[in-house]
Amino acid sequence: MKLNWLAPGRRFALPCAAGALQALCFAPFGWWPLQFLIFAWFFLYLRREGGFTPAWAFGSGWLLASVYWLFIAMHRFGNMPAALAALATLIFALAMGLPYGLAGWLAKRLQGAQPALSWLLLSVPVAFTLGEWLRCWLFTGFPWVLSGYAQIDAPLAGFAPLAGVNAVGFAVMLCGGALAAVWQTGQQAQWRRAALCLALPLLLLSAGWLLKQHSWSQPLGQPLQVRLLQGNIAQDEKFARERIIDSLQLYQRMIMGERADIIATPETAFPLFMHLLPAGFISDLHDWARSNDSHLLLGVPLTDGPNQYANSVLGLSPRSNAYYRYDKRHLVPFGEFIPPGFRWFVDMMQIPLGDFARGPWLQAPFAVKDQFVLPNVCYEDLFGLEIASQLGEAAQAGKPVASILLNVSNLAWYGQSSAIPQHLQIARMRSLETGRPMLRATNTGATAVIDARGEVQKLLAYDQQGVLRATVQGMQGLTPYARFGEWPLLALLAGLLAWQLRRLRKEA
Repeated sequence: MKLNWLAPGRRFALPCAAGALQALCFAPFGWWPLQFLIFAWFFLYLRREGGFTPAWAFGSGWLLASVYWLFIAMHRFGNMPAALAALATLIFALAMGLPYGLAGWLAKRLQGAQPALSWLLLSVPVAFTLGEWLRCWLFTGFPWVLSGYAQIDAPLAGFAPLAGVNAVGFAVMLCGGALAAVWQTGQQAQWRRAALCLALPLLLLSAGWLLKQHSWSQPLGQPLQVRLLQGNIAQDEKFARERIIDSLQLYQRMIMGERADIIATPETAFPLFMHLLPAGFISDLHDWARSNDSHLLLGVPLTDGPNQYANSVLGLSPRSNAYYRYDKRHLVPFGEFIPPGFRWFVDMMQIPLGDFARGPWLQAPFAVKDQFVLPNVCYEDLFGLEIASQLGEAAQAGKPVASILLNVSNLAWYGQSSAIPQHLQIARMRSLETGRPMLRATNTGATAVIDARGEVQKLLAYDQQGVLRATVQGMQGLTPYARFGEWPLLALLAGLLAWQLRRLRKEA
């Protein structure tokens, strides 16, 4: 008997390559129609070769090709040996591919004697949407390049205000399953069924387009003049002792260059604790804010005692002597908190300020005239449910509800990679989900103003020093996603899954 020893390799390599093609669907490429074809091929492949391994390979290839820039952070700026950084990136991709493997296992269990059409049109999309949802939570969550983000400029993005990016992802997978079903029925010359299957993606695209025309929020108060600062300070210089004073002086000049209602700096633009800043530095900025009727939002680490420090945004108001403070809540594993047993890994990367304290769940927005600005720090804007929930919970509690979102970031860790345009794509989805404009003040990009429909209104060139000036209209009103979160989507998925399991039990 001849052993086909290449078969296991093919079962991993082919879906891994298909998953890697997903990187072309996201920014900066934006080939979103390709995503439907990739899922259609993969679902057909999964029916024949189904189970955990092919789906795990698909997800791992997807992550590895999309977030390769983690290698840059660990090797170039974290001083980790290239081989170890490459291995760590690979292990990360394999770990984040596990939810897709579990989805493949579930899809295989649902297959049974089920007709191919029912399995392709329903079971697989449900299983893989649940897998993506799990990726948002597993190991504290890493919802970067979720399938829905690729559709930000496509009609399916209209589903985002209803139930978030995972609702868009479910629509993507339904379209992929329907195209797979078209191929399946076409192979059998069942043209009427093929036409009916093709109607599903056309219906979803039409519904998404109609939803995208609807305004889920309304203008609040008067527009504000904003200035967003992009210092473009190289990552290997940012925390260098001999360059810190230059950085502080640079941002001081940029802040004081011109008044605006809101002036925002990037994350850790001031890389020292307040008590270590030059004498009078913050008070001078506050005096300038008062005399120029400007509200300042500054990226600075804050400390509450020994080994108690937070990645924070400090607000200075022209009408108050008190400081506003927002502390980052959702921290980056290894970068901002150290998982048990991994101190050696963080020490090897030489990350400054590598173990932050978490901020409270519900934090008040910063009052700016008749608007309320809610900051989030870098990685936090990946978690759309957390941002949307803060709007809904504040409204339920009768507290001020943010009318403008602000993200302060520093992606210089990832060099001139696709991390910056991918992060901009993520921020656009947050605006669409919440019906709020998003301001982005970043070190090297993407410094931008995004309107409540998720459209980029103004954008600074990447990797250049500059100031983005714009007029921004705050918005009020809650989208369904801000009111109800993901519960409607999860209830739908759970109901469909229960129905499929019941059918299988009847067939058994």
